[in-house]
Amino acid sequence: MKTKASLKTEEKAAGHQPRKKCRGPQKMHSMRNQVAALFIGLLFLSIVAISAINMIFLERYYISKKTEVLLEAMDALETLDLDAVEEDTARDYEDEEEAEFSDGTDAYADVPDEMRTFGSKKNLTWVVMGTDTSLLAYVGDNPNMLRNRLFGYAYDLDMDSKKNVIKVLEENDSYIVQQVHDRFANMDYVECWGNLSNGDYFLIRTPLESIRESVAISNNFYFFVGAAIILISGLFIWILTNKITKPISELTRLSQQMTDLDFDARYECRAGNEIDVLGDNFNKMCSELEKNISELKSANNKLQKDIQDKIKIDQMRKEFLDNVSHELKTPIALIQGYAEGLKENISEDPESREFYCDVIIDESAKMNKLVKNLLTLNQLESGKDAAVMERFDIVSLIRGVLGSMEILIQQKEAKVIFEATKPVYVWADEFKIEEVVTNYTSNALNHLAGDRQIEINVWKEDDRVKVTVFNTGYPIPEEDLPNLWNKFYKVDKARTREYGGSGIGLSIVKAIMEGLNQEYGVQNYDNGVEFWFTLDRK
Repeated sequence: MKTKASLKTEEKAAGHQPRKKCRGPQKMHSMRNQVAALFIGLLFLSIVAISAINMIFLERYYISKKTEVLLEAMDALETLDLDAVEEDTARDYEDEEEAEFSDGTDAYADVPDEMRTFGSKKNLTWVVMGTDTSLLAYVGDNPNMLRNRLFGYAYDLDMDSKKNVIKVLEENDSYIVQQVHDRFANMDYVECWGNLSNGDYFLIRTPLESIRESVAISNNFYFFVGAAIILISGLFIWILTNKITKPISELTRLSQQMTDLDFDARYECRAGNEIDVLGDNFNKMCSELEKNISELKSANNKLQKDIQDKIKIDQMRKEFLDNVSHELKTPIALIQGYAEGLKENISEDPESREFYCDVIIDESAKMNKLVKNLLTLNQLESGKDAAVMERFDIVSLIRGVLGSMEILIQQKEAKVIFEATKPVYVWADEFKIEEVVTNYTSNALNHLAGDRQIEINVWKEDDRVKVTVFNTGYPIPEEDLPNLWNKFYKVDKARTREYGGSGIGLSIVKAIMEGLNQEYGVQNYDNGVEFWFTLDRK
C-alpha cells in the first residue's frame, strides 16, 4: 500500500502542481460606505495638502513676489529726481553733524505721492544715501537706522549685519536681494540694496512677519473651515452616494436571489443612467432563466420518468421471462413425460393411459389459459384494448358470473351469499368488469377455508358503487398485500399450483381498474379476506 509521502513524491515526479488552497469567503463592504469614505478621504487629504502647501511654500512664494516688488521699487527710485532733495538738504543742514534728520520733513517733501502710496501698499521702507553718506530721501520710519545699515553694507563695515544675512536671493553688479534678521527689531526682512545709475546708494526692505502671521491665520482658518466643509460635504456625499449606489446595491441583492434560484426578483429602481439599462436586461435575464430552467426541469423530469420507465420495463421483461419460463416449465415437462410414456407403452392398462391423456390435456389447458391471460394483460397494459363505456346492471352481471360458475361452486362445496335483487346501474366496460368479478370470485373459491362462505355485496356510495367479494379463510400476511397485484406473485405457491393458478388474475384486475380510473383493493379480516372495486353510477 502506498503511503501519503510516497504519493506526494510520485505527484511531483509526474509534474503535478500542488493544489492551491481555496480562499474563504471574503468580507463584503458596502459600496455606499466605500464611495463615501473615498470622497470624504479625498476631501480631507485635499484640505491637509492645502494646509501643508500653505505652510511650506507660501512663505517662499511670498518672498519671491516681494523680491519682484523690491526690484520694481528699485526701478522707481531710478526715476526719482534727487537733485532738488540734495539742494534742500544742503540749505537746511549746513554742517554734517546737524544733517541727522529727525523727521525728514524737507527730504520727504520731494518724494512723489505715488512713491509714498506704493510704499504704503507694499509695506516698504527705503532710503537713498549719497556718495557722501548724506541722506537724500526715504519713506518710512527710522531713516537714520536704515542709512547706517546701508552705510555698513556699502563700505563693508558692519560685520554683525553680514552675520545676520540668512540667504542671498538675487545678486548682480548693481544690487543684492537678501533675507536678513534684524536683531534690534527681532524680525526677518527681505532687503534690496545697491547703487543707482547716478552712483547713489539705496536700501529697500519689507518685513516677513506679516506673511508668517498670515500663514498661521490662514492655517487656522483652513482647519476650522475644512472641518465644517468635511462635515457638510460628508453629509451631502453620504446622501449622494446613497442615491448613486442604491440601484447597484439592489442589483447585488437581486443577483443573490438569483443565486438562490428565486426568479421573482425584479429591478425596480430608476437611476436615470446606464444602470437602468442593466436592470432591465437583468429582469429579462431573470425571465429567460426562469423559463429555460422550467423547461430544463420539465425535460429532466420527463427524462427521469423515461429512465425509470425503461428500468421498470427492463425489470418487468426480465421478471416476465423468468415467470413465464417457470410457469411453462412444469406443464411442458409433464406433457413431455406422459407423452413419452404413452409412446413407449409404459403401461398397457387403459385406465393408466386415460390418466396420462387427462394429465396432458389438463396441463395443455393450463398453458392455454396462461397464454390467454398474458395476451389479455399485455393488451390492457399497452392500452391497445380500449375501454368501451356503457351503462349496465352490475347486479345482473354478478348473477350471470355466479351462474356460469355454479358447477365450480358445487365442487368447492362453497356457500355463496348474494342478496342484491334490485338493479344497480353503472358506467363501465361490461366485458372487462365481468372479467374482474370472475377473477375475484375464482380467487375466493380457491382460498376457501373455515365456514367456506363467499359473500358478495353491492354498496351505493354517493355517485359510486362499491362491489366487495369476501371469502372465509386465512388472512393474507400483511407483508404480501402490496405485492398481490404484481404479475406471477403467489403467496402460497404450492396451493396455487394445486388449483392451477398462474398469479396473473389480480394483475389483470389491476390493469382493468386503472384503465377505467377506478379504485380497487384488498382488506384482511379475522375470519377471511375481502377484495373490492368501485364503479361510477353516473
